[in-house]
Amino acid sequence: QVQLVESGGGLVQAGGSLRLACEASGRTFSTYSMGWFRQAPGKERESVGSINWLDGRTYYADSVKGRFTISRDNAKNTVYLLMNGLKPEDTAVYYCAAGRRLLGASDWGTSNEYNYWGQGTQVTVSS
Repeated sequence: QVQLVESGGGLVQAGGSLRLACEASGRTFSTYSMGWFRQAPGKERESVGSINWLDGRTYYADSVKGRFTISRDNAKNTVYLLMNGLKPEDTAVYYCAAGRRLLGASDWGTSNEYNYWGQGTQVTVSS
């Protein structure tokens, strides 16, 4: 069992930055693919990005590519989402998720591939 706790959300002006963190319980964090998803009011949950456990390869949605960066610190059981150049359309609840499989380009964005989810943290970007 893995428990995930997100932090770092808040209110920021357009163009600003935030760094989200997701701390995981358990001793096998280093063998989980970690993903970030978001859900805006009235919209479906969408994938943001992911980082695999094997070589740290990252994947991003086109909407955030070049602005967001995912990283992980296995010693701290934590995955990060650095968000730069934030836009009002980035406003959403952001969730981290952990998947036991080694996810790649074809499946990193599929929510069903993730076995554990955090409670989410709100990110609000004002214009």
